[in-house]
Amino acid sequence: MDSNYSPDLITLLDEDGRELTLEILDIYEENERVFYALMPVYDNKEDLLYDSGEYTILEVVDENSEEQLAEVEDEELKLRLSRIFEDRFNDMFYED
Repeated sequence: MDSNYSPDLITLLDEDGRELTLEILDIYEENERVFYALMPVYDNKEDLLYDSGEYTILEVVDENSEEQLAEVEDEELKLRLSRIFEDRFNDMFYED
């Protein structure tokens, strides 16, 4: 086991201006669109007890010539992306 693992982290501001630290689990590109699968990172380990364990899918969007991450609003797209990410996670973490 590699003990030198360090996650890829990003910090985002939520709609209330609070900083959120998220781990980038995977990035998926399709038709010139980019989607991130992200998981919250907590400084306080007790906060993990209250986390749902679900990851979030965000899309890179251009807003005023600046790249930002936004929620995927289309439910069908979100469902399809979650299946794609789940398949990719299985490929990454489980051997046949």
